[in-house]
Amino acid sequence: MADNADIATELMEKRLEGALANRPRWIGFDMAAADCEDCGDPIPAARRQAAPWATTCIECQGIREQKGKHRR
Repeated sequence: MADNADIATELMEKRLEGALANRPRWIGFDMAAADCEDCGDPIPAARRQAAPWATTCIECQGIREQKGKHRR
């Protein structure tokens, strides 16, 4: 018979597995977006290296943050 600790551990493991299964899959710097999804301008290589998950240029990201439209 499982005690409360065993039940809690099993629940945490299931939630962790679910979270990992649904996470974005960033392969690495090679998969970084080359062009901004908002304006279409090229994303500088330095930004792509520093933030490989970035899909916008610095200017457009600043606009998004001012408008409160954080997206990933």
